[in-house]
Amino acid sequence: MMTKEEVQKRIEAGLKCDYILVSGDDGRHFDAIVVSAAFEGLGKLKQHKLVYETLGDAMQTDEIHALSVHTYTPTDWERVHAL
Repeated sequence: MMTKEEVQKRIEAGLKCDYILVSGDDGRHFDAIVVSAAFEGLGKLKQHKLVYETLGDAMQTDEIHALSVHTYTPTDWERVHAL
């Protein structure tokens, strides 16, 4: 089982994040909001793939059963919070 803090550390170790929030309390199902300039010019699928890559084999070995990812560029994140 993995904690939300461990998931967050793995993502931060592999991707420069302007903001990140990982939630989930059952050790296998998580939600993540990730804001990174690395997402600039990429479609959502490629953005999510970058996040999944930071987790290595945790998704394949079932350490993480499900991860819902919400990705934003810094500009998109500012726009969302301006509403």
